[in-house]
Amino acid sequence: MPTVLVILPEGFEELEAVAPIDVLRRAGVEVTVAALGDNLAVRGRNAMTLLADTTLAAVGTRLFDLLFLPGGPGVKLLRADPRVRTTVLAHQSEDRWLAAICAAPTVLHDAGLLTGRRYTAHFSVADELPSILTAERTVADGRLLTSRGAGTATDFGLLLVEKLTSPEKSREVAQSICA
Repeated sequence: MPTVLVILPEGFEELEAVAPIDVLRRAGVEVTVAALGDNLAVRGRNAMTLLADTTLAAVGTRLFDLLFLPGGPGVKLLRADPRVRTTVLAHQSEDRWLAAICAAPTVLHDAGLLTGRRYTAHFSVADELPSILTAERTVADGRLLTSRGAGTATDFGLLLVEKLTSPEKSREVAQSICA
């Protein structure tokens, strides 16, 4: 069974986290939600609280098949935490999938992973990401998967399922949720 690590900072965008997590779990993927901080209850940008499975500190150096970073105002916390950069680079060096939505591709940019790559992100970070593909809802470039924002979160979850499992499983989940 494929494994996914989702890192949740305070201020994460709820739709961008919950929709892909839900779609992945419907597909039978093992998703571990890790709070960036020490508290398992992580408050999103719209005052919804998600209970994480563990903390990033407890995950340590464990690698997953896919590392997923949701967007929202909390991305600034992801960018400021050296453990996140270390986790991103460890997954990249082992040729694991990297997924980021909304402003979270800036974390990959900070790690030097977007140069020469195709990607999309939220228009609010376009100044930092000069090669952003603004018309694309989701973009797959090798093992780098990106998406624009909350409105593309379900599409993004289905793309993650397709890449981790199969196109057939992605279509099956899409049909079951009327996507």
